[in-house]
Amino acid sequence: MLPTNLTLYSIDAVLILDSEGKRIYAKYYVPPHEDREAHSEFAPLANPTSLNTLTEQRDFERNLFKKTHKQNADVLLLADRVIVYKEVSDVAFYVIGSGLDENEAMLYNVVIGIRDSIEILLKRSMDRRTCLENFDLLALAVDETVDSGVILETDPVIIASRVSKAPESDASVMNIELTEQGLNSIFSFAKGKLSEKLKQFA
Repeated sequence: MLPTNLTLYSIDAVLILDSEGKRIYAKYYVPPHEDREAHSEFAPLANPTSLNTLTEQRDFERNLFKKTHKQNADVLLLADRVIVYKEVSDVAFYVIGSGLDENEAMLYNVVIGIRDSIEILLKRSMDRRTCLENFDLLALAVDETVDSGVILETDPVIIASRVSKAPESDASVMNIELTEQGLNSIFSFAKGKLSEKLKQFA
């Protein structure tokens, strides 16, 4: 018999912690159709495994780190969730499934995709300091992998290719000065480019 709670929203959180259990990156997902705050107003007993508040999240992360630090396993059951994790140097990557019935192999592919795509983006230099210095690339890689708890992609090469670095300065682009001389040079530059284009069509 098929499970009755089939859903695309299979991930509750993606975490990256350092070797002391402190946050480098944390993103907790609430599916768009689910308003946890509104729901909790009508529920007299709050969910003991909820991760709605910062305090709950920090407690969960501390407990998670204690259970997983320097362990050889890749999968853990904690707080009614399947958790898959990988440690690299002084950084640990975690993908938290939304329930005990989540597919461990699928979650494992997600954590490997995130880890490997970040290694590609950081040119194999994976440590806490490098992750913090390139936080924008790290966050974009996670966003290209998971959106609102839905898995979008697990191939690290594709994820890395979708994360673009800031464009480097082009030698052909002039520095713009907001003076009369600067505006005249811009006009001359544009006029020259336009005449080149017209010659191509002549």
